[in-house]
Amino acid sequence: MKTLKDVAVGQTAVVAKLHGEGPVKRRIMDMGITKGVEIFVRKVAPLGDPMELNVRGYELSVRKSDAEMIEVV
Repeated sequence: MKTLKDVAVGQTAVVAKLHGEGPVKRRIMDMGITKGVEIFVRKVAPLGDPMELNVRGYELSVRKSDAEMIEVV
């Protein structure tokens, strides 16, 4: 299983499945990250957290712990 955390800078991935329960999953979905959405990894902070992404035409920063809950292909 490949997660968003494993995607390298400059690559694009498509969301296959969201893991997590309740409010955590809801928050991820509220950010526009849903099944089938393309995510482009723009950059990663020097210490590895957070990641800066392009999702649905806007920029979004996500913690590595949240990125581990997003399964991609």
